[in-house]
Amino acid sequence: MRKFWLKSLNALFSLIMKHRNAAVYFKNVLAGAAFVVLFMLMQSCHNEPNMPRPRGYLRIDLPQHEYRLFDSTFPFRFEYAANARISFDDYTKEGRYWLNIEYPAWKGKIRLSYKDVKKTSLARLIEDAHAMVYKHIPKATGIKESTVEIPAKHVYGMAYDIEGNDVASPFQFYLTDSTRNFLRGALYFYLRPNNDSLQPVIDFIIDDIDHLMATLEWDNHR
Repeated sequence: MRKFWLKSLNALFSLIMKHRNAAVYFKNVLAGAAFVVLFMLMQSCHNEPNMPRPRGYLRIDLPQHEYRLFDSTFPFRFEYAANARISFDDYTKEGRYWLNIEYPAWKGKIRLSYKDVKKTSLARLIEDAHAMVYKHIPKATGIKESTVEIPAKHVYGMAYDIEGNDVASPFQFYLTDSTRNFLRGALYFYLRPNNDSLQPVIDFIIDDIDHLMATLEWDNHR
């Protein structure tokens, strides 16, 4: 009987120790797991997700709008941006009164071409100007037309805002007095078209073009 109780006590003690060791082991496992989870949470707070970022563009600082007068031997005069410069194409009979308003800082230019309505049909000139705009349709997302009418100066025409990231010329226009003078203008950039990034510059130059059109005067005595 004594041996029986001794065996029973030994078995009970072993069972207690077994469960005690299991509890300690389980407690250690929980502590280790909690440490791992806490470490991962801390890392996720400091590390940014590995996701592709959209390409950024440099900030473009734009000057205040200031203008100067272009008044030469040409049959027209106008005001253009003070931060731009005038350049002339090589002289040809057809391009005698053609010129460029260049923006060196942004590698852009407004190309102006002049025609004498008495030597060419006005309808043909308007048709050609229209065709030059709509040849950009394959890459354009939209073309907005606006009418130009300044009766006091006998200036009439159309302006075209050509939308689209890849269009080569985002803005064009033509002006005429319908009897003698016809002036066409187109904005271009000397770089690969990326008009989303250039949009602030495009908008800035379009404001300059609006000013040019508003200040244009014909000089039929030259």
